[in-house]
Amino acid sequence: MNIYLICTGNTCRSPMAEAILRSKNLSEIAVRSAGLHAANGFPISMHSETLIQEMDMPYTAVSRAISKEDVEWADLILTMTVGHKQGVLQRFPEAKGKLYTLKEYTKPNGDLDIQDPFGGNLLTYRETFEELTMYMDLLVKKLTEE
Repeated sequence: MNIYLICTGNTCRSPMAEAILRSKNLSEIAVRSAGLHAANGFPISMHSETLIQEMDMPYTAVSRAISKEDVEWADLILTMTVGHKQGVLQRFPEAKGKLYTLKEYTKPNGDLDIQDPFGGNLLTYRETFEELTMYMDLLVKKLTEE
């Protein structure tokens, strides 16, 4: 299964989520991340990189813009917010049917957005990292039970 994780700039949430999922070493799952408003090749945020490195996880160190090729590659597209989901649908209507927010797909009740740590301190990023870890665990559980 090919999973595509989307946030705004691909420097905070989606790179952390990608690293967390990749660290699970699931041979049947390939993962990529990108941003709706990202440019290719910018470094991920310092705090994101710090947290990923603390956990010794493999990661992608630079941002990627969402692309038609990757949308087509993906079996499942998971966004960090409802706004991201709407943005993907506007640009890639063909994604409908395989597009969800991460929370909607794993635990569809309550707030469907993952908090954005952008501009926050390391503690703020750590809270988002922990939230993402919880939802990546739920995702793996859901995928391995199907």
